[in-house]
Amino acid sequence: MAGLHASLRGSSSSSSQSFSSKLLLLLTLLPLTLAAFAFVLQWRGGVTDPATRWSPEAHKFPGMDSSPPTTIGHSSASDCVLLSRGSSPSFPYYRDWKFDVGSDLRPKICITTSTSAGLEQILPWMFYHKVIGVSTFFLFVEGKAASPNVSKVLESIPGVKVIFRTKELEEQQAKSRIWNETWLSSFFYKPCNYELFVKQSLNMEMAIVMARNAGMDWILHLDTDELMHPAGATEYSLRQLLHDVPGNVDMVIFPNYESSIERDDIKEPFSEVSMFKKNYDHLPKDTYFGMYKESTRGNPNYFLTYGNGKSAARIQDHLRPNGAHRWHNYMKTPNEIKLEEAAVLHYTYTKFSDLTSRRDRCGCKPTKEDVKRCFMLEFDRAAFIIASTATEEEMLNWYREHIVWTDKALNMKLLRKGILTRIYAPMAIIQGLRESGVFSSVIASAPTTLSKDKFLSTIGSTNSSRAVASESLPSRKFGRSKESQATARKALEIADAASHKAAVPPLSPPGMDDKHLVSEA
Repeated sequence: MAGLHASLRGSSSSSSQSFSSKLLLLLTLLPLTLAAFAFVLQWRGGVTDPATRWSPEAHKFPGMDSSPPTTIGHSSASDCVLLSRGSSPSFPYYRDWKFDVGSDLRPKICITTSTSAGLEQILPWMFYHKVIGVSTFFLFVEGKAASPNVSKVLESIPGVKVIFRTKELEEQQAKSRIWNETWLSSFFYKPCNYELFVKQSLNMEMAIVMARNAGMDWILHLDTDELMHPAGATEYSLRQLLHDVPGNVDMVIFPNYESSIERDDIKEPFSEVSMFKKNYDHLPKDTYFGMYKESTRGNPNYFLTYGNGKSAARIQDHLRPNGAHRWHNYMKTPNEIKLEEAAVLHYTYTKFSDLTSRRDRCGCKPTKEDVKRCFMLEFDRAAFIIASTATEEEMLNWYREHIVWTDKALNMKLLRKGILTRIYAPMAIIQGLRESGVFSSVIASAPTTLSKDKFLSTIGSTNSSRAVASESLPSRKFGRSKESQATARKALEIADAASHKAAVPPLSPPGMDDKHLVSEA
């Protein structure tokens, strides 16, 4: 009996050892088999290498295709931001410089501008706004912007419509209903900035029609020395910011911040300027007026130029411009809101050459009386006189004293008080675009030759621009006769002024003389 038990124990022990050996062998072979299987699949193209999965040459996010996607899914991968180091120059968030991302994303935002700038200013301005969600641009060009070398590049960019200032355009705008209404009439038949203000308004009127035809939801008017700063959104996105605006809001007002340069040798303002002066609307009243004297540094006002911001309008029936800073509606008073964090960053007088370039655009006499005909704001008038009468050295000294913030102790004080602020996002985005080769790519990809029609339209626009300089646009070209002006005056008299709110000009921020009015309000 004892022998039987011993035999059974030996058999059980041997069986257990055999099972353990087989299990150990299985656990050893299984990972090796799976690894070999994965290697074979990857070698045959069945599995994508994670290290190259998101490279520019490989798989792309939805919307990164050269053609717009038909649908956009809700996969989490499409919402991620993955950085890659591809061999081809491309901004890391996108496939390439064309930015063909999500044609179905809402809301659709467009920007319209009137510009004579070159590519060195327009391209950073445009692609920065593409990054933050603007899909379409209506560029009314003249001067350098209308030249063949510049316009052919601009026309090659998806989502960009270039409108040249041709004789046909001027004739069409001369028939605008604006000329027979009261809201812009105080700016008619005046030179320089007043003429530009009328031209911008006429261009905005046309841009509304183009925006509607393009299926846009929102429209903004910005100059090419202004960048939107969508602070307060859940992400740094103008699209996200406007997406969160209630449906009953017709217009969103963005207070402007003004650049405060710290050197007199700025070459690329968007990449070199990070300090800005906050708008009155974003400051406590006590702080604003308490630090007013130190903030102005002897200048006529708190800001060098305008202080009443810019606005975005929802595309809808009867929309019209209300000057370069606002929009209005022929049938109702728009419901508007003013944002508490988002702003327009205005890069004004950031380069020393801005003094002479402004001077060269206007043919006014450098006297205190005559400059009032050309400029709406006091600092522009003073700068024009200095640029017209002073030597180069005197101009530079004036520029350093009135524009450049060289007093580091004062800067630190105003930064601590919140008057000045540091904003780095635009600088970082534009530097990233430049380093990724976006601007060089778009220039290299532009057609090398213009078609005959394009060439002729460009020549026409250049000639037209020269004509405009000598003969003011608000004359309506053929409207210099006494008869036509009398007709216009008659129309102005019978217009319903109540339904035509006067255009909002560029306005200075509140001054010390306005303190009691602001307090009462």
